[in-house]
Amino acid sequence: MASAGQDRGRTVNVVPAVARRTCYMYSPQVLDHFEHPRNPGAVSDPDASAQIENPACGDILKLTLRLSNGRIEEIGFLARGCVASMACASALTELVSGKTVEQARDLKREDVLKAVGGLPPASYHAAHLAIDALSAALNQLERKT
Repeated sequence: MASAGQDRGRTVNVVPAVARRTCYMYSPQVLDHFEHPRNPGAVSDPDASAQIENPACGDILKLTLRLSNGRIEEIGFLARGCVASMACASALTELVSGKTVEQARDLKREDVLKAVGGLPPASYHAAHLAIDALSAALNQLERKT
């Protein structure tokens, strides 16, 4: 009986097939953010911290950020979820870094989708999760002031 990865005595390399399929599903920007995430990890001594879970798929995103002179000086993320969620979280941190709270609040789901080169419709939830986490963190900042 052949084990996984073998077919009638010859080895079948299934990983490249999966990788090729993933490449067709996601843009180069998504894959880049997933493979080389920007601003991963939690910010030490944050001014705001928010964690959001998508109840439909179970993806979780936690954002932590610190302000300086009214601008987002440092932002980091911790995430558990799909490729798209990781990529959107990474892209979001780049989009809001250095922005004022008001500028960050103006960020829309479409801005995140554009930053990752688009997503398949079934993955739009990832951009929603990123925006929802950002909104929760910004709301926390407003409650503190």
